[in-house]
Amino acid sequence: MKEILYIEIPTPDTTAVCTWLHQEWMPKIGEKLNSPCGVRLQIFDATNSRATISDEALLGEISIFVWSLQRTTYLKAFRYSPEVTAPLSFQGNLENPRGQKPLPGEKQILAQLTADIRAKFPHQYPEPPAIDLTKSTIFESLERDYPLTVKYFQKMPNGEYDLQRVYWWEQRWRAGVRNPQKPQQVVFAGEVEGQGGQGDKETRGQGGTPAYDLIYVGGALGVIHAAVMSQLGYRVLLLERLPFGKMNREWNISRSELQSLLDLGLLTSSECESIIAREYKDGFNKFFDGNNPPHLKAAVLHTPTVLNVALDSEKLLQMCGEKLRAAGGEIWDESEFIRADVSELQVSIKVKSLKDLTEQQVSGRLLVDAMGTASPIAWQLNGGRAFDSVCPTVGAVVESGFEPGVWDSQYGDVLNSHGDISRGRQLIWELFPGAGEELTIYLFHYHQVNATNPGSLLEMYEDFFTILPEYRRCDVDKLVWKKPTFGYIPGHFSVGSRDRTVAFDRLIAIGDAASLQSPLVFTGFGSLVRNLGRLTELLDTALQHDLLRAKHLNQIRAYQSNIAVTWLFSKGMMVPTGKFLPPQRINSMLNTFFGLLADEPLEVADTFIKDKFDWFTFNRLALKAAGRNPALLPWIWELAGAKDIMRWLGSYLNFGFHAFISVLLASWFPSFVRRIQPWLEPRFPALWLKLLAQSYGLSAGNKRSQHRDRLEREQDAIANQELSSQKFNI
Repeated sequence: MKEILYIEIPTPDTTAVCTWLHQEWMPKIGEKLNSPCGVRLQIFDATNSRATISDEALLGEISIFVWSLQRTTYLKAFRYSPEVTAPLSFQGNLENPRGQKPLPGEKQILAQLTADIRAKFPHQYPEPPAIDLTKSTIFESLERDYPLTVKYFQKMPNGEYDLQRVYWWEQRWRAGVRNPQKPQQVVFAGEVEGQGGQGDKETRGQGGTPAYDLIYVGGALGVIHAAVMSQLGYRVLLLERLPFGKMNREWNISRSELQSLLDLGLLTSSECESIIAREYKDGFNKFFDGNNPPHLKAAVLHTPTVLNVALDSEKLLQMCGEKLRAAGGEIWDESEFIRADVSELQVSIKVKSLKDLTEQQVSGRLLVDAMGTASPIAWQLNGGRAFDSVCPTVGAVVESGFEPGVWDSQYGDVLNSHGDISRGRQLIWELFPGAGEELTIYLFHYHQVNATNPGSLLEMYEDFFTILPEYRRCDVDKLVWKKPTFGYIPGHFSVGSRDRTVAFDRLIAIGDAASLQSPLVFTGFGSLVRNLGRLTELLDTALQHDLLRAKHLNQIRAYQSNIAVTWLFSKGMMVPTGKFLPPQRINSMLNTFFGLLADEPLEVADTFIKDKFDWFTFNRLALKAAGRNPALLPWIWELAGAKDIMRWLGSYLNFGFHAFISVLLASWFPSFVRRIQPWLEPRFPALWLKLLAQSYGLSAGNKRSQHRDRLEREQDAIANQELSSQKFNI
């Protein structure tokens, strides 16, 4: 038998597909016989002169069957030719053995089957229902459309509140995606609302010296940066919509990257150790290759120093909050940002308390947007290109309930897929051990921002609870849930360092709101921590010299040309909306590249995934990938299209130019800038800020230039040595 067709049918109702094959599908060629999971199509010799059909006239069969996995349906067709009864003219020869030659009309049969299936079972992008929580609970409102999601959220502490958050986040994201050209205006330039004869609102710091130097909106990534700035002596206010310290996600990082928090004096060594919930030996990266040809199968990629430190994120937030308050800062939680009015001397923020629904205004020298992907500020500043891609991500922290032997808590699953494309998405899992028996599990996919198909957290949660037993053997009803984890992780395809707006006069974005993330595995947290020193010094410089216009603040960003060039990699993991790809296509692409990394020394994968690779490494690996899988380039062209390929070429040329400039300047320019600082900064502060930003830009992503690289190499070398000694025993 030979496989002749493999397609995905984007519906979880596999029974309906099978029933349709049995009762409705009428092939134009051959005789259809129903089977338990599909149909058999017998092809007879039309030249046979016998009056009745018999085995002597049977040329072969096409066996068609369907099965369910990942809450979708897959179909395969196999060709079968009888060994004896086929006519001599069809038996073939040694070069074309029996069963390998196409049956008469086979191509037309497969084309008809595919077209009929696509017409009957097209892509569907369901909308969450409109709900009114004054008439019914969130559970009652969503139970019909998302029964498993409701069932298991009811078993979680604060599940009702968290499910409302999931729904709110999805609705906020959909509104932004569908109105990118006319986003809600929340930033206004000119006279401050409530001034000029309308002074009827409670104000703090209006009409004179601003009450604060920095006002942060968003208390997750925001409080980390706010705590650092408050310890530098700035008056800081943090606004948070949720009760402070509540997290939608857990955070993982490597120990060497965590060093940034010590270098800046935010944490002591003992405090740093206290927030580490688990440090495991190794992380695995493996993509399903059951339907890949042999040359596109890949070994497990080991990454022992990537995301191998699980943090107690809520403890970290509380610790940063305490340090912020100890330095004189304030935190207003359950306070919703309404609008910002920017004047020449200050920015005025209107805030609504969610506790008593009162409003007030507060002023500051600078507003920092840390609201993440839901930020209306980010949508306003960037209009139709607020984000180019997104990873809808769902999951949960599980306290216990897995049977012994299901997972060893000394190891993590960094990237894993257990099936092919599912309903227009390549689903990817992450699993990170936490404290005790805790496991944090995520399910996500790379997704193009599309108004028809914005990406759904609720649909993903229904997938999560349905297919978790497929991914890791478990009885979902026996799991003890601690909390859900969810969010939209954004991406921006940068051509150059200035093609995304991260600032306005007296306003700057950080974290996910600035698309500060890696195209591979890091969210805004990892990128913020790696660039915390850079962002802190640049912002401190701008504040000291009152360089708070957009032209100055737009230089304070964590752009890296090597990260910019890898956005094509994430583009290759997205299924365009409405398009059908061979189900194994994305796993084939992932296995091509990760297979190369698995063949390389461990430090190569570590360097690549941590965004520290150089121009030569990138090109060497790209050429090896093209040599191993020549179809890779046409596949990427099909997924990205001519427009994005041309954009990527701009990124690649910029990467090459940056690499050339780095060769010329990186060895001496940063130290030269530091030497002239005492003379230059007091006289020409704007020029000093520009040169300092350029100096950081030269060293960004270059691990050799980082002042903590010695520690990083020592720590990673120890981990790599330990893994190498046991690699083949795992």
